[in-house]
Amino acid sequence: MNKSDLVKALMESAQIPINQAETVVTRFFDSITRSLAEGTRVEIRGFGSFAVREHGGYVGRNPRTGEPIDVPPKRLPYFRAGKELKERTNAQS
Repeated sequence: MNKSDLVKALMESAQIPINQAETVVTRFFDSITRSLAEGTRVEIRGFGSFAVREHGGYVGRNPRTGEPIDVPPKRLPYFRAGKELKERTNAQS
């Protein structure tokens, strides 16, 4: 499922116009993105949690030349599935 599929599903289930559904989905993702950028953990009960993990810098190598390259520290988003999501995913149909 991609973003446009999610918008269509919301539009059909909530019986709202497509532009409203798109606004809701966009604001939802923007809120999560903004919270993560601020360093705040986001938890959606029954679904999972989003957090930011810090990765320190290191010296890597250019695969073509073998030359050392400094890789700067970075922050990456991390998702951990909640218990209910795991159970539903593994439920037998």
